Amino acid sequence: MKTIKTIDSMRQTKKGFHESNKSIGFVPTMGSLHEGHLSLIRRAREENEIVIVSIFVNPLQFNQSHDLEQYPRNFKRDEQLLMNEDVDYVFYPTKEEMYPNSLSVDLNLSKRKDVLCGATRPGHFEGVLTVLTKLFNIIAPNRVYFGLKDAQQVAVVDGLIKDLNFDIELIPVPTVRESDGLAMSSRNVNLLKEEKEESHYLYQALLKGKGVVEEGDWSREQVISTVQSELEHHLSGEVDYVDCLTYPELSSEISKIHDIIIAVAINYKQARLIDNIILKPSGEVKYRSEP
Repeated sequence: MKTIKTIDSMRQTKKGFHESNKSIGFVPTMGSLHEGHLSLIRRAREENEIVIVSIFVNPLQFNQSHDLEQYPRNFKRDEQLLMNEDVDYVFYPTKEEMYPNSLSVDLNLSKRKDVLCGATRPGHFEGVLTVLTKLFNIIAPNRVYFGLKDAQQVAVVDGLIKDLNFDIELIPVPTVRESDGLAMSSRNVNLLKEEKEESHYLYQALLKGKGVVEEGDWSREQVISTVQSELEHHLSGEVDYVDCLTYPELSSEISKIHDIIIAVAINYKQARLIDNIILKPSGEVKYRSEP
């Protein structure tokens, strides 16, 4: 595995693969890798001749400076994990390399942002769009892989690729869960012992919502109420949101022909947990995730 730190070097490297018609699978990350990231990398390894992973803690998508400062960083550990997964290249630029000057172009998101996490994180997804647009142009992959734990981000990236005509296939990968059902996340290490013990109820609450949909003749309000009640009964954390929307459009105007997402967010003392389940109109899980 080779580590590349400059944009020019990354462009020269990818140019050779395009000339030889080798497919590139790309996994963008902010590091602090866990099994969820590794599942994306393994899928990319199965489907492409070249696998490139980026590690860049993007300052534009953080709303508060202390969140940026506290984001876990351990490149040596991440590097070893990537080597174990037979990754070909890791793109590891500095902030100065990615943003040498103040930006003269702002990317504004007009849809899919003012709900779920986007409702309380102004500018977050604009930051995501900006860094991904840069990375897509630098690496020009054939396929890009994202985990569905952050399903809103996947929906936003879907819009970015389609609207700006990137010749890239978006591959959503099901959430990887711990044995009790908790979605794997870099932030799980910040949970207190008692918080960790109860946190599996996030997924259990989502399954309760799935049950409402499977029964038929359901309403959005009924799904939300069922999930909210389950969370409040079992969790000590503060419920940030519970919602039920179409997917990937993220609209509250739901009919029985839509795929839907049921999504939750919980604030604990030192961690914020998100989770979701995406269902077909029948209530069947669209993207199967397993502990």
